[in-house]
Amino acid sequence: MAVNTDTSNRRITYLRVSITDRCNLRCFYCMPAQGLPLLEHSDIVSYEEILRIVRVSARIGITKVRLTGGEPLLRRNVSHLVKGIFSVPGIRDVSLTTNGVLLKDMARDLWDAGLRRINVSLDTLNPLKFRWMTRRDHFQAVSEGISEAESVGFHPIRINVVTVKGINDDELGRFAKLSKEKPYAFRFIEYMPMGRYSAWDGSKFMAGCEIKARLEQYGPLHPIPRHSSDGPCRRFRFDGALGEIGLISPISNHFCDTCNRLRLTADGKLRPCLMSDLEVDVKNPLRRACSDAELADLIREAIAKKPKQHGIHGRSKQRCMRNMSRIGG
Repeated sequence: MAVNTDTSNRRITYLRVSITDRCNLRCFYCMPAQGLPLLEHSDIVSYEEILRIVRVSARIGITKVRLTGGEPLLRRNVSHLVKGIFSVPGIRDVSLTTNGVLLKDMARDLWDAGLRRINVSLDTLNPLKFRWMTRRDHFQAVSEGISEAESVGFHPIRINVVTVKGINDDELGRFAKLSKEKPYAFRFIEYMPMGRYSAWDGSKFMAGCEIKARLEQYGPLHPIPRHSSDGPCRRFRFDGALGEIGLISPISNHFCDTCNRLRLTADGKLRPCLMSDLEVDVKNPLRRACSDAELADLIREAIAKKPKQHGIHGRSKQRCMRNMSRIGG
């Protein structure tokens, strides 16, 4: 068995890194209005620790890294970290997910650091609904951030849309129209039961097949051949569209058998599965001056503990207890 292959014979090549638990939005499905207790600065993995984890992970077989949060652009000098990860031998793909609030001012620095792919979370095109869903009035900043990223040259720009029945599913037509007019890759993601403090309501769950059926009211969706960076996304395009549509269905259509990722939480735990609270601590061993060989053993331990599949379903009351702001989606 290869050093980056788990017990289900899946090759683990993708590491998602949460670099902060701070966020400047308060999305209702992610955290309560007042926010969450914040980690102490000393509890958060440093850039030096992240780079060491990435270097050792690359020796095992990790080739792709995505930076997440919380909101990663809230952390100082994130462009420096991006540049550092690009310099690691074996890392071929670096990307970042942001809520876009600070993107307008930071897009150029990220580009100059080598970043070319970016995901922006935007669940609504309605400024009033945005304020309700996020409990912040930052729609204009996000819109301007996406425009600036496009102007700088980012491609593809992926727009992540968590689709919630009765809240933003009435906007699927607007998103469909925008995908025809703009070269954005929209990603419609199922609403998930994440975190003990999130406002999970199973009656608002909308399966990927239902999202697709609703989108097809606006024209036929043609499958797009898969690309190595697609992950679990099923991609489509409307006739003549500049952009595309993607469906990510972790609840209704488990893609666990092809999952190739680990997650590093903001407080230094390796998490083999988003939907499982099983974790392996790497921060404390790092701070006790563990060797690279010992760190590699911990990474392999996390890979070996990756469950065959998660057990969460659309209207189940079961959920993972960690909040997304610390895991990194």
